[in-house]
Amino acid sequence: MADHYAQMSAPELYLGPFQGITDVHFRNAFMAYFGGIDKLFTPFFTGIDTDNSKSLRTPEIDPGKNDVARTIPQILSRDAAELIRFAEQCQQKGYEEINWNLGCPFKRVANKKRGSGLLPFPVLIEEILEAYFAAAPARLSIKCRLGYADPNEIHQLIPVFNRFPLSELIVHARTGKQLYKGQVCRPCFEAIIPEVRHRLVYNGDIFTSRGFLSDREQFVGINHFMLGRGLLSDPFLAADLKGINNREMQDRKRHLHAFLIDLFDARRETLKTGPVTMGKVKELWTYLIWSFDKPQAVWRRIREIKTEQEYKQALTSIFAEFDWTGQGYAKYLLSKTEASTNDVN
Repeated sequence: MADHYAQMSAPELYLGPFQGITDVHFRNAFMAYFGGIDKLFTPFFTGIDTDNSKSLRTPEIDPGKNDVARTIPQILSRDAAELIRFAEQCQQKGYEEINWNLGCPFKRVANKKRGSGLLPFPVLIEEILEAYFAAAPARLSIKCRLGYADPNEIHQLIPVFNRFPLSELIVHARTGKQLYKGQVCRPCFEAIIPEVRHRLVYNGDIFTSRGFLSDREQFVGINHFMLGRGLLSDPFLAADLKGINNREMQDRKRHLHAFLIDLFDARRETLKTGPVTMGKVKELWTYLIWSFDKPQAVWRRIREIKTEQEYKQALTSIFAEFDWTGQGYAKYLLSKTEASTNDVN
């Protein structure tokens, strides 16, 4: 496998946005401890109703708290004026690019023709893009899915996207209706590679080094990849995919433990210790547990915590008693498949 990597140029890796998890505190702590990521996408903004919208007065895009050169603010919208307003305000803060979310799969969003729910309406997307690029306040990239109900919807969208000077197109190789279930359609993504005139970024089920190597070999000409659940379950994944192996990260349990303490302390300073902070802790751990040797036993230590003291005690016991195996989200999917098979039998 190492020989294969040596023959390939270093990939460009992106941190995908997760509401409630990949906030500014996570992004900053992650880059300080792990790195390997070339771009970080914020969870989506919405409700940008005025030039001084409260939604924009947040640490999430405060240039004093973010790496402006690497961070891409993302917006969920179906309104060209809101898109332009958001871009102008981000540009004033020093950001040169924003990302338009056409991928959010959740029904409450899609039913309002936002996120992936806008994908069946290429004419409306074209109108929004025409208005945006007439104003051209900042570079624009798009994150989308293959379609909302049908993966072939992407073929009606690509001619629209090709008409405009997008900075890049990020495609999650599922439909919106799939949510995160079932298989990604890698042949569907492979089929659109020659059609897209922009830089094309692959997103979807990158969980292991071996799987990533397979994707790189299948997607000829693609060198940009967005990581999501695989990176949340194993924060070392991006560094592993790039072959980064510095001395600090050799003791992985110690390194991860320190990261989690610093992340908690950073959030506590802003959010204080309470339900919001503890909720964010548990959300991340729903992914992390799968990279330990006994996921369910680890989860039992985490799920009942209510206070900072309980959390730090749980961390101490987890890292003392359980083994870190890494790259574990594929193990979770396998466990789901086996459970489903057992139900049928």
